[in-house]
Order: sequence, then structure tokens, then C-alpha cells
Amino acid sequence: MAIGPIELLVVKFPGNQFKGEIAPALQELVETGTIRIIDLIFAIKDEEGTLAVLELNALGDQSLAVFAPPPSELSGSLTEDDARTLSGGLENNSSAAILLFENTWATRFADALRNANGELIMIERVPRAVIDELIAEVAASRESIEVGEQAGTPA
Repeated sequence: MAIGPIELLVVKFPGNQFKGEIAPALQELVETGTIRIIDLIFAIKDEEGTLAVLELNALGDQSLAVFAPPPSELSGSLTEDDARTLSGGLENNSSAAILLFENTWATRFADALRNANGELIMIERVPRAVIDELIAEVAASRESIEVGEQAGTPA
């Protein structure tokens, strides 16, 4: 069975505030075949700093409703020890969602790469802040060119 790249994602929620916007977006990714959820757990730190680790099916009905229908293939790959390690830096009164997922969109490409005897040399996610900075630099450069062109254009 071909498997696409596997990623681990940890998302922090300061103040234990959940708006319910993430679950529908996550579900859409699953339904469109973009990703396959391997495991999903939550680490919740209360105001006193006590950490509770919850699997999706252990959440209350109200919290679970946000994930309706819940991902069906949770594997139990992530352990309570994983959750404690990955959420070690959480401040009091905050939570972390820990998601292990397969990039199923990349499975066909990964198969083609292996069949062609290709070897992956590097793959790296570029942080959003770096992209935002690059976009700002390009925009500033274009603006500078446009101003220069306008200054050199006869009126």
C-alpha cells in the first residue's frame, strides 16, 4: 500500500478558546482526499497547570460535535507521553491539538518518484513569516520600479 508523506502538527490555543472553525476545514481536507488523519489528541492545561490528555472520542458531546462526523480512522499512534512531551511548553490555561496525518495528495507523486529511482534530497516547509516577508519585499521592489518609471516619464 502506497503511503504519502506523514506530518505531525501541533496547534496551541491560548486561553482554551475554541471557535469551531478548524474542525470543518479539517473534515473538508479529509473528504476531498487531501489528507488522511492518522491520529488526533488534545492536551489541555488548566489554570493551575494540571495537564489532561484527551483523545477525540473522550471529549464531551458538545466538543465532539465540532468534529462531527469525527475522523473514522484514528489509530492510537500518539500516546499520552507524546502529548505531554509535545505540549510541554504550554502556558497555564491553554491547550494543544496534536494531529498526525498523511498527505494523501502526494501519494501518486511519491510512487512515481520511487518507480523512477528518484531520491528525495530535501523537503522543508517554509514558515509563513518568511513568505510574508518575501511578498512584502517583492511588493516594495515593484512599487519602487513603478515610481522610478513614473518619474522618468514625461508629463
